Amino acid sequence: MRVLVVNAGSSSLKLRVLDAHDELLADEELEAPGAVFDEKTVLEALERLPRADAVGHRVVHGGERFSGPVRLTDDVVAYLRSLSDLAPLHQDAALSAAEVVGRATARTPAVACFDTSFHAHMPAAASTYAIPREWRERHGMRRYGFHGLSHAYAARRAAEILGRPPSELRIVTCHLGAGASLAAVRGDRSVDTTMGFTPLEGLVMASRSGTVDPGLVLWLQLHAGLSASEVSDALEHRSGLTALADTGDMRSVLAARDAGDPDARLAFDVYVHRLRAGIASMAVAMGGLDALVFTGGVGEHAAPVREAAAAGLGFLGVALDGGHDQVDPDAEITARTALVRTLVIRAREDIEVASQVRRLLRS
Repeated sequence: MRVLVVNAGSSSLKLRVLDAHDELLADEELEAPGAVFDEKTVLEALERLPRADAVGHRVVHGGERFSGPVRLTDDVVAYLRSLSDLAPLHQDAALSAAEVVGRATARTPAVACFDTSFHAHMPAAASTYAIPREWRERHGMRRYGFHGLSHAYAARRAAEILGRPPSELRIVTCHLGAGASLAAVRGDRSVDTTMGFTPLEGLVMASRSGTVDPGLVLWLQLHAGLSASEVSDALEHRSGLTALADTGDMRSVLAARDAGDPDARLAFDVYVHRLRAGIASMAVAMGGLDALVFTGGVGEHAAPVREAAAAGLGFLGVALDGGHDQVDPDAEITARTALVRTLVIRAREDIEVASQVRRLLRS
């Protein structure tokens, strides 16, 4: 079964066609500033691609209703749109792309695959907030987790490279890109992650703050006179590396740091501090660590980030070899003396989406 995988981001639209063996037949990447898609451009791109038997859409949030892939219907789309406030950078983008692509592929089955699905069955201790029961039950407030399609693929690919069954491994997957999160994967299942009710929780990101004291948010509203929308906009778009170093691009942060810029040095140190702490926390959730995986744009290409993270994790048995700065994914970068295997794996959410689409449509 050929699958067209549609991955809509906040500034681009990626279209990929994979064959039955997950070989990439063709792909198109279109610019979409502000997640606005030009229908004519999308249709022209689709005409250049091979015909697909099914379409798989990466959607960030599946909410309480969906813990696995689902056929896209008007009812499903309406529910997913109701979740847009929980993932404002990506949810509407994915649904807008589905609408545009759907008009050109109306006779082809379309499936939504969710970044939240991989974390849907985390233990209650990991998914539950210590907040009033009414909030949890009435509003579905729990830790959902995100980047699940990437975490699921990276963990299974790591097991394949290491030649061990996933059921035997305790893996921390580090999806580090403009958005960033970690997952604790034990026995091929997510048992903890760093993102929560929304993709704001957890690590420092390109423009997102990651975890902050909720009292800080309340103070800004009660005492600094900021509205909820102003605070939300700042935490989503003007925080993270952007707030600390005036750029959300890790390459620029590293260049400025190496040139002696103190703001860039601080941004890097804050980023790595949160990353190390998160990896250690994920290892604790599994009672140990067998493998550490770096994926995503920063995880794959920013060797100084990997080195700095590993330098603070020696107590867990993590150590990297000396020649990994130019490594191509998929590769192992473990030092010979290390107890924990470390790998760099190319992010391939498209393979995970295609796999889920096939399983659903064949069931």
